[in-house]
Amino acid sequence: MKKIILLLLVYFPLLSQDYKVPPDVIRSLIDADPQPTISLTKEGDLGLVLFRDGYQSIDELAKDELRIAGTRLDPVRYTSSRMTYYKSFSLIDIKSGDNISVDFPLNGKFSFFRWSPDEEKVAYTNTTDKGVELWVLDIKSKKSQKVSDRYINDILNSPFQWYNSNDEILVSLRSNIKEPNISTVPTGPIIQETTDQNAPSRTYQDLIKNKNDEIHFEHYASVELHKMSLNGSSEIIKKGMIKDYDLSPDQNYLLTKTINKPFSYLVPYYRFPYTVSTKNLDNNSIEIIANIPIDEVRPKGFDATREGIRSVSWRNDLGSELYWVEANDGGDPKVKTDHRDIVYTLSSPFKTQKEELVRTKLRFRNIIWGMGNEAIMGERLWKNRNEITSLLDTESRSVKKVLFDRQYDDIYSDPGSPVLSPNTFNRNVVEIKKNSFYMIGQGGSPEGYRPFLSQLNLKTLESKILFRSEAPYYERPIKLTGSDSKTLITSRESKSDNPNYFIRNLNSKNSKQITYFENPYKKLEQLKKEVINYKRDDGIDLSSVVYTLESYDPAKEGRLPVLIWAYPREYTSKKVASQVRTSPYRFTRISYGSPIFWALRGYAVMASTEMPIVGFDGDQPNDSFRDQLVMNAKAAIDKISDMGIGDRDRVGVGGHSYGAFMTANLLAHSDLFAAGIARSGAYNRTLTPFGFQREERTYWEAPELYNYMSPFMHADKVNEPLLLIHGEEDNNSGTFPVQSIRFFNAIKGHGGTSKLVMLPKESHGYRAKESILHMLYEMDSWLERYVKNKNVKPDNVKLKIN
Repeated sequence: MKKIILLLLVYFPLLSQDYKVPPDVIRSLIDADPQPTISLTKEGDLGLVLFRDGYQSIDELAKDELRIAGTRLDPVRYTSSRMTYYKSFSLIDIKSGDNISVDFPLNGKFSFFRWSPDEEKVAYTNTTDKGVELWVLDIKSKKSQKVSDRYINDILNSPFQWYNSNDEILVSLRSNIKEPNISTVPTGPIIQETTDQNAPSRTYQDLIKNKNDEIHFEHYASVELHKMSLNGSSEIIKKGMIKDYDLSPDQNYLLTKTINKPFSYLVPYYRFPYTVSTKNLDNNSIEIIANIPIDEVRPKGFDATREGIRSVSWRNDLGSELYWVEANDGGDPKVKTDHRDIVYTLSSPFKTQKEELVRTKLRFRNIIWGMGNEAIMGERLWKNRNEITSLLDTESRSVKKVLFDRQYDDIYSDPGSPVLSPNTFNRNVVEIKKNSFYMIGQGGSPEGYRPFLSQLNLKTLESKILFRSEAPYYERPIKLTGSDSKTLITSRESKSDNPNYFIRNLNSKNSKQITYFENPYKKLEQLKKEVINYKRDDGIDLSSVVYTLESYDPAKEGRLPVLIWAYPREYTSKKVASQVRTSPYRFTRISYGSPIFWALRGYAVMASTEMPIVGFDGDQPNDSFRDQLVMNAKAAIDKISDMGIGDRDRVGVGGHSYGAFMTANLLAHSDLFAAGIARSGAYNRTLTPFGFQREERTYWEAPELYNYMSPFMHADKVNEPLLLIHGEEDNNSGTFPVQSIRFFNAIKGHGGTSKLVMLPKESHGYRAKESILHMLYEMDSWLERYVKNKNVKPDNVKLKIN
């Protein structure tokens, strides 16, 4: 009888358990406070040091939440229900490195820090139990004051914007409309209809589902924009379902984007119909720029876009001139045309006809305006990964010169991004002096990332390197300062040095440390880190970052169990796929999703393990997805084994999201691993039939591919233990929680070994401390049972019960 009871416990586990915690060596790292960040002034002489809060509690995550129109909101405080907050802040004098204490509300939850134009104040929000408050810190007095007793509504838009007067702020406040009474009695059926329209749509979640959702959305999307003085006076400027707003650079006009009805049941709020308009803040006249229709129907493909006007914004280089983009191919990338998009401008008072500025060969990406009659425009196409960066002459309205024409996924050829600085309107622009401008890049190279500051000569197109990170450091340019642009603020770290800020003289090459942030993860100092390079069978270069205990001695301790953690990425060429995408000189940091915890538990951890999926000879990368995955995995295992570190019979594999999808496929189509861990993944691609990840083809165009790539279709082949973890409220497009539920049942139905852990209140990424600790407990237990102790037979059946 006892044997029967034990078997029932093994095969029919309890449906719910209390939260558990992992071993102390893991738990202590989760308890540590995150490292602070710094927001610098324009001149870089003063910094605002922000101290982030740790993981929130499950109590916080369990508060009331509405999920409508593709957003998740707090119906009590009229803000996002998934916010990350700072718990305190201070100032730092950059030259001296002195820390300066300031006043702020006790036990506050702070966010949205923004310097005033003259940088004598900092505005920020404080979220209380009742709502979101606006506060302002005065730099001279070091005191904070609450601006108003009215609460902010920042569900869809930015909470506030400074006026250039420095004592007035445009604030998005809650509407005075009372919360509607919602009836739970249905008023009729919900009907959707389509007639002769090709309208493929992604698997969006949290959409409007019924009339009650419509009523709720209208209420919570409604705001009042107020011009508020720091002395307490207030003037309403505009109200409505405003999803975006922006004062013109000269602040004579207000640009708004206001959502209209009907609402969609198929797409999120940002694709609802809306009106783009300007308001003259002097005479209150309003000009309608465009009425944008509902965006439910688009052509197929990642390079597709909507028809008509899109991306309406102010030009940063002029007082009050708009620009926008219109598709010249109907938004359909399959249409053959010399120019995909057209950029138009319209000057105030917005009563004349639009003027064409320039046409793009590829799909428009962005414009960085300059201080004179020049600007830099970016365009790209996903299909062939082509990216073009051009210098525009805004006076003659033409392309002056192509600066770069490259593959954007080729990190070795990445020239970086222009350094921006504020103009007289306090708008960020690129400053072109003496026919050149500065750029900062991540510096991809065969030696790993080496961030740099360069100066691009627009005449010769030659880049002069002014600073480049040198071994044994990873040093990243943060801000170029000084009237002569010869002072550079950087963030520097090494294998043994925690990231800190430095000030560097580009002429003398001397540097001075500004901050002395201590390592919040002291236990990680016990680890040894090594970037390894190796090849897979077809010659593609791969890399991984290996972590082991510093004290580990292969001769004395033998081979270690291994955990490989990865995320597959698609490439169109062998050359690009072979590039090194890490640095051997980064300091070891950790987050809840990291695999590095298990190096402290005696594993050899292969983190950031490259898993490239490459398109060959005209084929799409996914045509050989499974074969390439297995080839990548085999190469990694061979390497760690050949190094004398890893035990190839005790290798676990894991990943999050697409990495979970990878893990399930590797267990189904190889026998390389002892066990796997898959977090928040998708396993049945027929549930994302209009494309997924970087796959453009639909299920009906390539049904064999969808079946070939879906581990759910091969659940009978998963013959190694697989731990499935998923947030119960995952809202990521494609990774519905049902994906893990159905896959677990498929494995169970075929006699496989699996465990499904559903984390209450969690989304695609996990936020509550209790959830994270329990996740780490489950992962640790799984690895200890099925990887480290794979060949150790339990003393009795009870040991099998978690």
